[in-house]
Amino acid sequence: AGAGAGAGAGAYPCLWPFADVKGRPCEDFCVLQHSNRRHDNYNSCCRICVITLAEAHPLLQNGKTIKSINYQISPNCSRLQNKVSGKSKRGAQFLTELAPLCRISSTDGEEYTIYSCIRGRLIEVNENILSNPAILQEKPSTEGYIAVVLPKFEESKSITQGLLTQKEYEEVLLKRHNSSSRS
Repeated sequence: AGAGAGAGAGAYPCLWPFADVKGRPCEDFCVLQHSNRRHDNYNSCCRICVITLAEAHPLLQNGKTIKSINYQISPNCSRLQNKVSGKSKRGAQFLTELAPLCRISSTDGEEYTIYSCIRGRLIEVNENILSNPAILQEKPSTEGYIAVVLPKFEESKSITQGLLTQKEYEEVLLKRHNSSSRS
């Protein structure tokens, strides 16, 4: 089991939604960080981040069925080729905030690109969703995670800047609901 596999939602209490990624309405993701209070009285989160779909993402809405998940980002870049070794995570692919992690196609013909949302090293991708894509929809914040990313140490405290708090995300969802019910 990898860093994200089998981790219960309770193990990742710092949840940072990221709404309308790259200006695409409702294509929301979450960055889950493990809370580590033992090392810091100020409740800072540790560095490991798990990238998941947010509750409002179109793939998690009723009627969507996942057809395929592809970690091949370009002809020369596959996230499955990411080979990490050692304590310093040598060989890990470096990701920018808008680096694509994978592409997910649904049976209705839609394709969604899933982005990193944060800068850091790609520690692992969740290969389990390749053979069991339904788990991505059934348990998006636990066994259905997309990838695990490790931010640079010096950036680890600032990675949540630009991400929403849970309360701010709920306000975004409410605004969306209100504007769609007026249409």
